[in-house]
Amino acid sequence: MRIEKDTVVSLQYELSDSSGNLIEKTEEPINYLHGGYDGIFPMVEEALHEKEIGYSCTVSMEPEHTFGEYDSSLVRLEPRNAFPENVEVGMRFEGAAEDSDDYLIYTVTDIAEDKVVVDGNHPLAGMKLNFTCTVIDVRPATAEEVAHQHVQGPQEHLH
Repeated sequence: MRIEKDTVVSLQYELSDSSGNLIEKTEEPINYLHGGYDGIFPMVEEALHEKEIGYSCTVSMEPEHTFGEYDSSLVRLEPRNAFPENVEVGMRFEGAAEDSDDYLIYTVTDIAEDKVVVDGNHPLAGMKLNFTCTVIDVRPATAEEVAHQHVQGPQEHLH
């Protein structure tokens, strides 16, 4: 079966940076709904369109095609007393700028005596990434999957 709109694609993949350093590798195949549902990087979806089981490829993507350029304005210095006592570097939390309804996931990157540095960029922002994958399976999507615009059940889609 060919990969077309409204098919569920199962992939094994590896994600690496431009130097070849492995960032992520699947232990079990992931599934995504093909056809512009934002379940996988658009450039990967384009590379897989009309391919079949067994097809392998590597897609090299600039930051604007993955998690965006690094935006230094998303790094904020916050008062230490705005955080719980047990705050640690690496902790993540949801937050928004004052008078804003736009929430981001922030990561604590540094803690000083009375200040905490948080970064609202995705951890992979600003990085050129290589997505190497192999198509393991292709099947027609169910009506429910198309209606919900994502794969239902275990190993849903790449987040």
